[in-house]
Amino acid sequence: MPKTKSAERRMRNSARKRLNNRSVKSRLHSLEKGYLTLVTSGKKEDASKALQTLSSAFDKAAKNGVVHRGTANRKKSRLALRLAKVK
Repeated sequence: MPKTKSAERRMRNSARKRLNNRSVKSRLHSLEKGYLTLVTSGKKEDASKALQTLSSAFDKAAKNGVVHRGTANRKKSRLALRLAKVK
């Protein structure tokens, strides 16, 4: 348990931020999973729309510090390459 008032406040803040970060990461994972199912099934138009929403979500998560900017860029790049391979 925290001993000081500031440590209590930090504990509350970190718990709140942890929940927020988990929800954002969970949303990213579910969007990515849906995108990959569209890519593997060969639905290129739907997959390109899903890639736009996924890229936007990664950018927002990187802006807020949930994921690192380089990680978001790497994921977006690799997901775009998978879409490009689909014919």
